[in-house]
Amino acid sequence: MSASWQNNPGNGNGPFRSSQVEPEILPPEGSGDTQQQAYYYQPPQPQSMPPPQPARKPRWAYAPATYILVAINCLVFLGMLFSGVSIIEPTPRQLLFWGADYGPYVLYLGEWWRLLTATFVHVGIIHLATNMWCLWNLGLLGEPLIGPFGMFAAYILTGIGGNLLSTAVHPGSPGGLGGIVGAGASGAVFGLAGALIILLKSPLLPLPKIEVQRLRKSVIWFAVLNFVIGAGTWVAGTAIQIDNMAHLGGFLSGLAFALPLVPRIGARREVFLRRRWIAVLGMSFLLLLLAFGVHSFYAEGRPHF
Repeated sequence: MSASWQNNPGNGNGPFRSSQVEPEILPPEGSGDTQQQAYYYQPPQPQSMPPPQPARKPRWAYAPATYILVAINCLVFLGMLFSGVSIIEPTPRQLLFWGADYGPYVLYLGEWWRLLTATFVHVGIIHLATNMWCLWNLGLLGEPLIGPFGMFAAYILTGIGGNLLSTAVHPGSPGGLGGIVGAGASGAVFGLAGALIILLKSPLLPLPKIEVQRLRKSVIWFAVLNFVIGAGTWVAGTAIQIDNMAHLGGFLSGLAFALPLVPRIGARREVFLRRRWIAVLGMSFLLLLLAFGVHSFYAEGRPHF
């Protein structure tokens, strides 16, 4: 969650030939070998069977991008702990020091890099554990469909998209008042969920249709349930709330990212690579355009949300 503060035939002749039938090509005259020319039954040679291949065990390289992303998030959290940040309840100032998102800093101080860094910062060990569990499961499902590069791109672009929407809805004021301190990987997690909902609809997947439908339905329910939980924290007015705007922005970014894609499994390599580049470049351009629009809107001093 994104937390905020507030798988011979034969030739038909058979193996027998009569020894009384002369060969089609006789030996040279005077060779004296005519009586010895005969064909005899030769038992078929046993065909050597290839040795059984041992079953392949899953390797770490099966989803390297997912493992690396989880490791980065965990290393950042360890760095926070070693610097004295609380393992349960970090303060807003500590979160901002480590790169959390904050509308006034982004919009009025130009710290746009926070839209990215906030996707690796977490508000306590429980926040980290829940997000990494979701990222691990969705990543192992999604990375074979889009490849390691696609996984990195989806995480980064949808995470930025989620934080961009959160910043637009909670801009704060030029003096640093208002707004929310947002952090967490769940915007990117929701982005992966949105991308999977599109990709699991593809007819190219060499999987039983009922299995694909089951997986897709599970992803949809995951998104719906977490939206409801996020809304619940807002209604309850808890001190640390779930930023549903980051979830929604990430989810919509994931849908948009996956629209040009064909899944890596079942697609021709050249088609998949070309369309993946279209998705990455197209999504990057869209985010830049949206960021420019948000910045322009608030730079003109229009009323804040």
